[in-house]
Amino acid sequence: MSNDNEPRAHASAFPERLIEGYQAFLGTRLANEQKRYEELATVGQSPRILLIGCCDSRVSPEVIFDAGPGEIFVLRNVANLVPPYRPNDDYHGTSSALEFAVMGLRVEHVVVLGHAQCGGVKAYAEGEADPYKRPLSPGDFIGGWMRLIAPAAERIGPPTQPLPDYVEKLAKESIKQSLVNLRTFPWVKNLEDRGILHLHGAYFGVATGKLLALDEGHGTFVPIAEEQHAAVTAQPRF
Repeated sequence: MSNDNEPRAHASAFPERLIEGYQAFLGTRLANEQKRYEELATVGQSPRILLIGCCDSRVSPEVIFDAGPGEIFVLRNVANLVPPYRPNDDYHGTSSALEFAVMGLRVEHVVVLGHAQCGGVKAYAEGEADPYKRPLSPGDFIGGWMRLIAPAAERIGPPTQPLPDYVEKLAKESIKQSLVNLRTFPWVKNLEDRGILHLHGAYFGVATGKLLALDEGHGTFVPIAEEQHAAVTAQPRF
């Protein structure tokens, strides 16, 4: 005989913060966009943008870009990295998501979004600065993954002090490296060369909320909506 209280007991183990968030979703977004969700369930998704972001909980692409359901195809990994094209028997989570977005969904834009105070980039820089630094676990999955930015680190040189400044510089350079790696995928390069697909780099300031976009022609990052950002941040806070 089943216990009537058993389902409720299991539900109570679910994180309370997520329950509260879902309840808010029911009263706001779902109530306002129910038809949109029904449409997405029926006809499927057709986002025009693939955004490759970091797992960092402080940098939510949907929040930063005020995106509704179905608008952005988001791929998140540690330090928003893209590996080079290497078709083999390894596990390729990032590459498979890229393949689906570009070749399956036929997105028109791929954006690599880096951010300030990135823990993954910091871990790489600290490891280079201190050869005695130990990995978080024997598997050192983060260490292996972060070696993808070694070419970017080689371009800017070894870690310098103050280390936080170097980490910010490396984070921006790693965005450029991910764009280089994106172009090693034959179908990405082919579509970009034909003007069908467009690649972008961007950088978000966690503390400031400032968004920078990469000008690949000059190799620099330029501010987006600079005047509006200045006006908002200049307002007094109570």
